Amino acid sequence: MKLNPTKCVFGVNAGKFLGFMVTQRGIEVNLAQVKAVLKTLALNNKKELQRLTGRLAALGHFIAHFTGKLLHFFLTLKGASTFNWTDECK
Repeated sequence: MKLNPTKCVFGVNAGKFLGFMVTQRGIEVNLAQVKAVLKTLALNNKKELQRLTGRLAALGHFIAHFTGKLLHFFLTLKGASTFNWTDECK
């Protein structure tokens, strides 16, 4: 295997790789992904809920007990329960 020197960068403190920030401390969340989730307004339909869970799935590695926190979202998508967007959900 050969490295292409024009595509490689060495000695960098931090950089973006596959949508994540890679630093000396390890893999960290990309702030652009967090901003996209924080800008989400109240959800009105099932399609918007699917979009939100997709955005959150990219951040699941960094959120403790991720699936437990989104259980109500997943049950709503399956049709097992109804969900109303409240101030607590924000």
